[in-house]
Amino acid sequence: MPTLVAVLIAGAVTVALLMTATALVAKRVGRLAVVDVVWGAGFVLVAVVGAVVATLVEGEVDGSVVARRWLLVALVAVWGGRLAWHIRKRAEGLLGPGETPPEDPRYAELMEGKTFSYAVTRVFLTQGVAMLLVSTPVLVGLSVAPAGSEDGAGGWGWWVVAIGVVVWVVGLVFEAVGDAQLASYKEIPKPERPTVLDTGLWRFTRHPNYFGDATLWWGLWLVGGLASGWVAGLATVLAPVAMTYFLAFATGARLLEREMMKRDGYPEYAERTSMFVPLPPKKG
Repeated sequence: MPTLVAVLIAGAVTVALLMTATALVAKRVGRLAVVDVVWGAGFVLVAVVGAVVATLVEGEVDGSVVARRWLLVALVAVWGGRLAWHIRKRAEGLLGPGETPPEDPRYAELMEGKTFSYAVTRVFLTQGVAMLLVSTPVLVGLSVAPAGSEDGAGGWGWWVVAIGVVVWVVGLVFEAVGDAQLASYKEIPKPERPTVLDTGLWRFTRHPNYFGDATLWWGLWLVGGLASGWVAGLATVLAPVAMTYFLAFATGARLLEREMMKRDGYPEYAERTSMFVPLPPKKG
């Protein structure tokens, strides 16, 4: 328990310092969109700090604890590093030489007629709380042994870890492949480009990258939360639920749909294609 408390405190302090620094940078450069790059990288920082604090507090511990601890760090690092790199590369790809990146339309609309103090609570505080909430299964997994490890043969917790890694891989594939297919679509000259992207993963879901992101975090909940025991699983299940809600209904797919529905061919595409969960397209 002391290790878990120390790790949770370390995670909260890390998020607070990170979002404070991000807000200062955003104010200096005049762009709130920098928080999008920090989002993925921030989870990596929280996981690394939590793992280091857990190691320092516990000292020498059972190998199963150490193995899952650094497995969690690796899983979060691969996801968060790829996401931060992808968002930064996407922003740079929209610019010409010497151009200053414009504000993201979402944040421009949010801040219309508002002062920067509004962004502090509406953007940075909100995202900081969300980051800490979603990180809880990882922080718990960094602090305790997989359930049943003391019974030998790995324990049932390790079976949950294995299932979680498989779910994580599925999510990463959807997210990474979906992003790559979208990038390839955008490279096609506009006169030759189809009005909508409805091939590959985009044939089965209108948002394969968001679906992959949500799936990936359900995998991390299995590895870090449920694999730590039923109590830990129930106590942390709000994390993947919240991430799924953000991606599907709050700041992700639903928000993007408002703009996409204005494009030629998109309403027809939406009629035959699932919004979030991949399903066979409707015939008609």
